[in-house]
Amino acid sequence: MPLVNVKDGRYFLDFERPHSIGRVKGYWGNGGMFVRAYTYMRLFGADGLTENTETAVLNANYIHHRLKEVFPTDVNPKAPRMHETVLSGVKVRDTTGLRVADIAKRLLDYGIHAPTVYFPQIVEESIMIEPTETETKEDLDAICDALLAIAKEDPALVKSAPHNTAVSRVDEVEAARRPILTWKDV
Repeated sequence: MPLVNVKDGRYFLDFERPHSIGRVKGYWGNGGMFVRAYTYMRLFGADGLTENTETAVLNANYIHHRLKEVFPTDVNPKAPRMHETVLSGVKVRDTTGLRVADIAKRLLDYGIHAPTVYFPQIVEESIMIEPTETETKEDLDAICDALLAIAKEDPALVKSAPHNTAVSRVDEVEAARRPILTWKDV
């Protein structure tokens, strides 16, 4: 959808295109995802998809090799990673008392959104990182450097993280027992 400029400097999406499928709404199911996937495949073609896949696999293996000494996993430890790497925080937990949930919250102080934690469940204290083909080496190094630094930090500092966000650590037990599912002025 092209953006159109209205005279006062505001921009809007132009939904009135003659050859467009129009607005895609969430309640119409996952049809929009098929359109996005098809568009992505057409945009890159076979050679581009192959290159993107190879880059994503390379990125996952790079992260795995940077972190495997501190966050080792016993699930095919020597096998090449595919599009993701699954690491374990058991070694860090056993030496420092930090859980991967603590580490994930501390990553916010480094300006990094946490990867998936505690999944897959077959890996204890799992951290699953799925770098895409668009990640730069600087991005990959940033998350690796942050995870390695956090593993060496004072556990008390990590367990009280995040420190540099608008909302501090949420009480997970209370949130699970009494979820607030709507916004209201409290």
